[in-house]
Amino acid sequence: MAVIGRMLEAQGFRVGIIAQPDWQSAEPFKALGKPNLFFGVTSGNMDSMINRYTADRKIRSDDAYTPGDIGGKRPDRAAIVYSQRCKEAWNDVPIILGGIEGSLRRIAHYDYWSDKVRRSVVVDSKCDLLLYGNAERAIVEIAHRLAAKEPVQQITDVRGTAFVRRETPEGWFEIDSTSVDEPGRVEAHVNPYLMVSDQAKANGASCAREDEAQAVADGTNLANLANPSIKPINFVPNPRVKLKVPPRDRSVIRLPSYEQVRADPVLYAHANRVLHLETNPGNARALVQAHGEGVTARDVWINPPPIPLTTAEMDHVFDLAYARSPHPRYADENGSHDGATKIPAWEMIRFSVNIMRGCFGGCTFCSITEHEGRIIQSRSEESIIKEVEAIRDSVKGFTGTISDLGGPTANMYRLGCKSPEIEAACRKPSCVYPGICSNLGTNHDPLIKIYRRARALKGIKKILIGSGLRYDLAVQSPEYVKELVQHHVGGYLKIAPEHTEQGPLTKMMKPGIGSYDRFKQLFEKFSAEAGKKQYLIPYFIAAHPGTSDEDMMNLAIWLKKNGFRADQVQTFYPSPMATATTMYHTNKNPLRKITRESETVDIVRGDKRRRLHKAFLRYHDANNWPLLREALKSMGRADLIGNGKHHLIPTWQPLTDGSYT
Repeated sequence: MAVIGRMLEAQGFRVGIIAQPDWQSAEPFKALGKPNLFFGVTSGNMDSMINRYTADRKIRSDDAYTPGDIGGKRPDRAAIVYSQRCKEAWNDVPIILGGIEGSLRRIAHYDYWSDKVRRSVVVDSKCDLLLYGNAERAIVEIAHRLAAKEPVQQITDVRGTAFVRRETPEGWFEIDSTSVDEPGRVEAHVNPYLMVSDQAKANGASCAREDEAQAVADGTNLANLANPSIKPINFVPNPRVKLKVPPRDRSVIRLPSYEQVRADPVLYAHANRVLHLETNPGNARALVQAHGEGVTARDVWINPPPIPLTTAEMDHVFDLAYARSPHPRYADENGSHDGATKIPAWEMIRFSVNIMRGCFGGCTFCSITEHEGRIIQSRSEESIIKEVEAIRDSVKGFTGTISDLGGPTANMYRLGCKSPEIEAACRKPSCVYPGICSNLGTNHDPLIKIYRRARALKGIKKILIGSGLRYDLAVQSPEYVKELVQHHVGGYLKIAPEHTEQGPLTKMMKPGIGSYDRFKQLFEKFSAEAGKKQYLIPYFIAAHPGTSDEDMMNLAIWLKKNGFRADQVQTFYPSPMATATTMYHTNKNPLRKITRESETVDIVRGDKRRRLHKAFLRYHDANNWPLLREALKSMGRADLIGNGKHHLIPTWQPLTDGSYT
């Protein structure tokens, strides 16, 4: 909200923010009077449902985004509730919905909390426009067009927006989604080093045409040797003959309707796959999905994603005059945010600097790509240093430590495709899975330079890196790992291999545990060279789609072998629009073409099995031992139960309740 507000102010608009209003009536939404242009609605920096409920659907007692860490200050599905209250306040004022909650619900989506498919938030909120992703450019354009008295219903050409319309307008070419990702038989991966005939023989068949072609070729070669005057025929393409393909900027892909994806998990998986194929701003087409039938029928139209900001544009956004403090409404009578008015989320980031946006990792359980995109948008070195100095000079309570120089990923600053043409045409879901793309630049030197310059500033004692590290990228630059380990780790570095077994890792699109081992070697080497005792804290996910009980058992064995005892454990949380959530709902793998017979994904459902997977991660907790003993016996692995060092859990149970230490 602060970024959007300052952007609009910089364009000459007056902006008022109603922070965390009481949603029980429309009156609090009238506090600043009737808006001249529009209500801008967001549920906040965190999805209201994820913020309110745990992965086991239990209500949280706290809220890190509320003063005093008090829960219950926002309604469930806040984006919808706030929009409805704005409509009640002034029905004739346009509603522009944005933020993470709206972004990840722009099409019909599986809702984990109700265990059903819900309609697009555009329909349920009755907003006039939804702005998904980072929307600085879109909100500025829309504000100016509304100020020029253009009706909001006519603003349908802004990238990164979604809205309702009754039919496809003239001049657009409608494409059925099945032609974009045509269902077909999913074949095994082809060995690129085998000829077609060899492939056929490997599958118990023959390839007569290739054999005939080879025979003809052999004969031709002999003839050529005998008669060297024979020359090959050159085929020159006729430039006047063009393939009739609809222009991408006037093409719209029709997804299966809300009613279809609600009733058919296979169509849901197909729609989700097509959505993810159409996320590259360089080649994405508009999407449309029907909601309702008969007189209530309408289409949710989703324009292509916004064009990423340039470095100069990023600098402009981040160099605006921010107060570097929470909204005044949250402060106490003295204007401070301490004690009962302290906001935990603010405390975590108040001394941190965001240096980039986007992530090309493509982890299926994460929604960063769906929101911010795959193309990295980086600030300039000067802009970053300027903000570090501003924190040093103006933020109350600063003691010399910058808690983070990062973003969605710590070490993707200024990384990207080597070729703009290839980047614009690419439709891959990840630049680093199953391996690092040969077209991806992995030079960490600009980031190293920023680290060195920032920590050399007067008054800066320490700069830590708190964002998640992509260690498979980091090992491509040992110099970066050395810089990080010897200067920017505060004793412990948290990284997220997420699992050790290939089954779940392939469904997560995460690198194998070998990448972690290589990073660990560099980490320990450079720590020893600096004379520091530092430790890696690996994070893992329990109950992720594609994870078997045996996978979790093997992970527990790995944890014990390596001396790790996880205190905080994350169970898979199906968030809207994530690829892994589609796996959870449909039992299908949308990373490959979807058919009725295509790959079935093992899903961890039910409280007992989810508890078991979580228990394997906390194998050292005595409260989990009875459940683990039962499971290990049923799995035929009672050999792991015993009182020796090579056993996973003991045969005995403590008399008192508590954790085994």
